[in-house]
Amino acid sequence: MVLIAQNNLQFILEFAILMQIAIVILFNLLKISLSRVMLFSLVLAIGLTVLFSFDMFALFIPFLGLHEFTHTYGPIAVMVIVSAWAALSTMSEVGIGVLSIKRFVFLLIIIITIVGGLVHRDFLILWLIGLILGFFLISKSFRQKSFLTARRIIAVLGVIVVGFTSLELLSRLLSMPILSPVLRIDRILENAIPSLNLVIHNTTLFGHVQGSSYWGSTDTGSSSGYIALPVFIILAFGLPYQIFFGTLVTKKDIIDYFVPGIYGVAFDFGYIVLILLLIWCIFVIFVGLKILSDYRDKRERGNKNYLGREALLIGSLTAFASQAILGLFIINRAINGTAMVTFIFLSGMVIAHLIMVKRN
Repeated sequence: MVLIAQNNLQFILEFAILMQIAIVILFNLLKISLSRVMLFSLVLAIGLTVLFSFDMFALFIPFLGLHEFTHTYGPIAVMVIVSAWAALSTMSEVGIGVLSIKRFVFLLIIIITIVGGLVHRDFLILWLIGLILGFFLISKSFRQKSFLTARRIIAVLGVIVVGFTSLELLSRLLSMPILSPVLRIDRILENAIPSLNLVIHNTTLFGHVQGSSYWGSTDTGSSSGYIALPVFIILAFGLPYQIFFGTLVTKKDIIDYFVPGIYGVAFDFGYIVLILLLIWCIFVIFVGLKILSDYRDKRERGNKNYLGREALLIGSLTAFASQAILGLFIINRAINGTAMVTFIFLSGMVIAHLIMVKRN
């Protein structure tokens, strides 16, 4: 049948379209009030804090197993924390006392920063980008004093330096190389050049030179599995494991760990798909900013029907933009595998507002 995917690219597109439609339908069925967004964000933020903490403890208690939840749910953590802070800003604007809740959210931010950063330095980058973008959008939406001051920028840089230094000292003190950011950088420097050479010298408009991938002579020249949805989704749809996921399992370091996503997408699907993906990301961000401006105008004219949607949009747009920056321009793994599901979900959480704004 035509709808049965024959390769990873077709499967990703079909899955993405279905998820976007499902989110739009869900948005039109649910009443998204400010109180519900606040409650949803707090509950999910607490749950993710516990989940990330469990993963952190797994570093020191091996039998728990390292699950790397930050790759999949890191952007979701950005979404709910920023959404919660945006909701609190709305409540403050109308005179509701929220100081105690703000302190609690700030505590969650500190805990997530520590435990998430211990598990993965990539998450720490995502988290800092997300917080900076999120608070910047909140300050613009509520016409507050600019969040990006010289003192705060210096403070963020200081936190980064202290955090990475502390991780390095802790890794040496405990003889745990997995915590070492220096080792991570060394691995990237050692493996990035060969990976980039593979991509740059073999990428074509619609994939890569046939035979240049891990599969050798059996390589089809496109959709070889370097970029793929998670294996549990592939198996759930009854698709052949080796064709759709084999490369990512056996040789994922070549693309998944050591090059930015623009190179991984270009190698597996070609320059044309990469350009289309970049256009889609720009479109989602542009749409999000435009609708956010519309929500602000409605709020300032006294319309309170969109307060919950505005807070949720600020969080969703921030998370999508942060994951796009990290995944496309820093490390491919941030938008590959299970993280790709989150990336598609977040784009749907932004685009859904477009349908609702036109409808209302």
